[in-house]
Amino acid sequence: MVIDPSIFKAYDIRGIFPQSFDNDLAYKIGRAYAEVVKPQDEILVGHDVRIHSEELKQSLIQGLIDSGIDVLDVGWMSTDMLYFGVGTYKTSGGIQVTASHNPPEWHGMKMVRENAIPMTLESGIADIRDYVLAGNFNNNSKKGKVRKIYTIVDDYSKYILKWIDPTQIKPMKIVYNPNFGFAGKIFEKIIEIGKLPIELIPLNEIPNGNFPKGRPDPFIPENRTEFVELVKNSKADLGIAWDADADRVFFCADGGIFSEPYYVNPILIKQMLKKHPNEKIIYDPRYTWGLIESIENSGGEAVLVRVGHSYIKEAMRKHNALFATESSGHTYYRDYWYSDCGMIPVMQVLEYLSENNLKLSDEVRQIMNKYFISGEINNVVNDKEGKMKEIEKKYKDAKQSKLDGIAVEYEDYRFCVRPSNTEPLLRLTLEAKSKELMEEKRDEVLKLIKS
Repeated sequence: MVIDPSIFKAYDIRGIFPQSFDNDLAYKIGRAYAEVVKPQDEILVGHDVRIHSEELKQSLIQGLIDSGIDVLDVGWMSTDMLYFGVGTYKTSGGIQVTASHNPPEWHGMKMVRENAIPMTLESGIADIRDYVLAGNFNNNSKKGKVRKIYTIVDDYSKYILKWIDPTQIKPMKIVYNPNFGFAGKIFEKIIEIGKLPIELIPLNEIPNGNFPKGRPDPFIPENRTEFVELVKNSKADLGIAWDADADRVFFCADGGIFSEPYYVNPILIKQMLKKHPNEKIIYDPRYTWGLIESIENSGGEAVLVRVGHSYIKEAMRKHNALFATESSGHTYYRDYWYSDCGMIPVMQVLEYLSENNLKLSDEVRQIMNKYFISGEINNVVNDKEGKMKEIEKKYKDAKQSKLDGIAVEYEDYRFCVRPSNTEPLLRLTLEAKSKELMEEKRDEVLKLIKS
């Protein structure tokens, strides 16, 4: 296989098996990781539910031990368990074989250093790429050893439960949809260990790396239909859905109201600042009004950071921020190794609803009826910089920010247009104080982008 350097991306490595990602490449990545990171202790390794992830993991492990590196093999895990495992077991780094929420033919890897510090293209992935392409690895007469611990799910579940008081959770009926990933088994274990009074209604709960219902990503609107319908028809108190690698979580309120992360994040902000007052909270420029309002009303300090987990994690460390939220479904915690987690938000929502004797619909409707959003709309644009200059000129009388693309703000509506780092796309997100204005201004900006 000829190695395609484009599979080494901004935050991870992703290619199609076996055309651009195979066992030989996995082995070489193991060798290259050892050269770049130079770990002094074990490296934690695990994998997602994809069909070829186990064999790719074994090839990766062989590359590591051939480089003299000891390996802690934890078996199946979610992406947020990578951060937990490296942080809790104090390994010198970690690698998960995963392609996140991509279709089943995709495979890849996510990598961190010690203390779950992320590796990005600028901070390690490009170096790994260069070692792989060159193929020059140091010979090591000493082989590493492999140690297996398949209790990480139990350890992780016990840890997640420490974020709340399980005895305060009230009885609820919950639809849970892991989209054939591993999150369902983890959630079941958390409910079991915590003895939470939850009646579970499963949907797509059995891990299946073929992802038989398509791309395992609930952020895509057409992927939500059966989830929303089941919440509505079963008269559940709420629904919870994760993407395939379980680092993003989404909620559906009672009655079948799909709740964009923007509308749920204020709950998480309130819970965090209630327990840790006067702290800094990070948010991104896609949607802002509801987040700033929640942060300031809860006594926190709002800090704006550009989109992207590496920027957010870096800013969290710089500002010692308590919490960070993205409208894509990622939530980050200072006390979770400055990383994102797909299970802590679930516990916090259950805690908030129980403490305040609320339905999720009561809470999200307050902000849904105040700030109306467009959803993220992607458009192919060849001259991205030129188009953003047009937007800047047309809306020159507005408050503007160029932190991430261009953000334009008026008193009754605002929007952000951001360029994709990897594709000829501009991404539009717009919010307004009425549905009619949102639709009017959404169409207006889209017309300009497409012209």
